[in-house]
Amino acid sequence: MKKYCYVFIAFLSFAILTTHSLDAQEAVLRQLIDNISDDSIQKHIEFLGNDSLQGRGTGSKGEQIAAHYIANYLQMLKIQPVGDNGTFFQSIPMHGSFPRPQSKLQFYWQGKEHDFELGKDFLLYKSGAQTFIPQPVPLVFVGYGIIAPEFDYNDYQSIDVEGKVVVFLSGEPPSNDSSYFNGDDPTIYSYPESKQRIAISRGAIGSILVPSSRDVMFDWEHSVNDFAFEDITLAYAVAGNLSVLMNPEAASLLFEGAPFNLNQVFEMEANHTIRSFSLAGKILFKGEFQERDFFASNVIGLLKGINKKQYEKYIIISAHYDHLGIGPPVKGDSIYNGVIDNASGVAAVLELARIFSSMKIKPLHSILFLFVTGEEKGLLGSIYNTDHPVVPLYKTVANINVDGLALFDTFRDVIGVGTEYSSLGEHLEQVVKKLNLKVSPLPSEFLTFESFSHSDQISFAKAGIPSILIAEGLDYRHTTKHEAIQKVIWW
Repeated sequence: MKKYCYVFIAFLSFAILTTHSLDAQEAVLRQLIDNISDDSIQKHIEFLGNDSLQGRGTGSKGEQIAAHYIANYLQMLKIQPVGDNGTFFQSIPMHGSFPRPQSKLQFYWQGKEHDFELGKDFLLYKSGAQTFIPQPVPLVFVGYGIIAPEFDYNDYQSIDVEGKVVVFLSGEPPSNDSSYFNGDDPTIYSYPESKQRIAISRGAIGSILVPSSRDVMFDWEHSVNDFAFEDITLAYAVAGNLSVLMNPEAASLLFEGAPFNLNQVFEMEANHTIRSFSLAGKILFKGEFQERDFFASNVIGLLKGINKKQYEKYIIISAHYDHLGIGPPVKGDSIYNGVIDNASGVAAVLELARIFSSMKIKPLHSILFLFVTGEEKGLLGSIYNTDHPVVPLYKTVANINVDGLALFDTFRDVIGVGTEYSSLGEHLEQVVKKLNLKVSPLPSEFLTFESFSHSDQISFAKAGIPSILIAEGLDYRHTTKHEAIQKVIWW
């Protein structure tokens, strides 16, 4: 754990030691590193990951306990509160919704009616009143549901989908050419969210995703577990529409009476001759939901720098403290504790706050310690913070996001996720060299996990702030690269 914190301390040293000689910088840096406490980090992890906090689900009692624990620790360190009304808390209005089993997705064809069963036949990406389709509407198959001008590809070119529900396959056109849909690596067009947004832009009122026959990793039971948690949004978020994931075993019914059945569609996909066409049936959706409106909180503290007010700059060190809460049991345990993701990252940032607040030499730039909620629900806390910043965005020079902590082996390299988007990568190179480490590129295996856009750093980047997530690489002392990849993917 210490070695992981070394990287962050050295990385942040440019904000603290810039005004001092090289000899003074080295001496203070060594003092900072020597001050890291494994025991302190371990105590934070044990508290935040304990069963009593019930997985710190967004808007839960356990999450509130975690927020007060973080705030009390910052107060003990004499970190300045910069939340609402002089507190450490930035209150965020949210809306939660969960579909009830009585929700009806009905298919109509030739006077016949078929009810699809929630959890068995279909799942909802989004729930709530915005998903209602009270009268049967036409269905249209649109291939992969992609419009990609840079690849001269358009599944919607020859078909009108306005006022209809579109059906599309998962994934994207297969390619061995890196200049066409990135070859073996996925593009943003492969993500369900991209397909859903394209459908809305073309006038569709809903969408149904059918797993491709090429998607060998797809597992329906695994998807059922993934969708078993409450859908939470910011209270002011733009309303969505019906977005369905269909069980492949039930999806063939959607193609009844159509020019091609689902097996023929899969054959077209295999032969690279996939096309769009109208389906014969219609569909409606009447949902019943368990809903709530509530407030959750970011926890924010500020360590002031020595720069005068007109020259003041800020560095944000962020970590999300929420996790999934309670869900389907795994080996009899229904509490998703989130020790790795992200009690460990919060513990690391609390330790950094302790170390930097105790320094005799004050930082050049001010450091904002930001603990965000709702990361697991779509980066809600970091989005809210950039929508309602507590310090000016134009004065914020960097965001360093901590999502996890190296715990299972000693590492020899680090990965800077997002280094290609700003000059932070150059600074990381200098830092790791001092620590006798190396910077490795992001392994191709992790591109499917959206890399830079998968955690809170993307919210700050979208707000114009140079951002980076630093993770240990895959060069471990006692673990092979294959074993390391499997552990990271499993987590």
